Amino acid sequence: MDRLIYTAMSGAKQIFLQQAGVAQNLANATTTGYRAMEHRLRAVPVVGVGQPTRAFTVDASVANIFEQGAVIATGRPLDVALQGAGWIAVQTADGTEAYTRAGNLKTDANGILQTTSGFNVLGEGGPISLPPDSNITIAPDGTVSSVPRPGAGALNSANVVGRIKLVNPPENDLVRGDDGLFRVTSGIPGISDENVKLVPEALEGSNVNPVDAMVRMISLARQFEMQIKMLQTADANARSADQLLAINR
Repeated sequence: MDRLIYTAMSGAKQIFLQQAGVAQNLANATTTGYRAMEHRLRAVPVVGVGQPTRAFTVDASVANIFEQGAVIATGRPLDVALQGAGWIAVQTADGTEAYTRAGNLKTDANGILQTTSGFNVLGEGGPISLPPDSNITIAPDGTVSSVPRPGAGALNSANVVGRIKLVNPPENDLVRGDDGLFRVTSGIPGISDENVKLVPEALEGSNVNPVDAMVRMISLARQFEMQIKMLQTADANARSADQLLAINR
């Protein structure tokens, strides 16, 4: 009885948290470059006063799913998608380095290349500054070039203004932050990897499968109901036991 109550109680709590994780995946099913997350549970014995029959269900870890999403051509010069494994290095508000696969880039008022969330895209020597009145092209190796628009300079004179830093650290060393960016657990900036390639004028979609996520949500709802029924059953058994003990007194 004791074990049933503890397992069902903690199981219901963790399933509720799992539902929140699946809901977050569903909410980001159309977010560019989003990586799905998965909660993994395990049983842990309760150490303390009482019989060693109690066990909690705990959220052991949150695993990130790194499978690639669908690549869709957009025709926009500042859109890039990563082909296979790899990440785009960006600079966070505190100046540290983080990584994203969201390649829908933009420029700010000062001509700095940024993500749509406002993080500066890092080049080999820091943030990349783009000249005004120029058409921008991004090559598969991350090289950013500018061509002056008609009337703004010599025509057909492409100038290299920087190269996007592309890295490919081990997936096990990456942790997701609250801002949606990934960071290396050691805090040491990643090394540029020439094997990482971009698909120009394209975007990578989320790797969340909405159908699978909906099925998972329904399954978790049923599991939650089962845990609650187990608690109700344990309560009913305890009441019946109390009645039997009262009769025998």
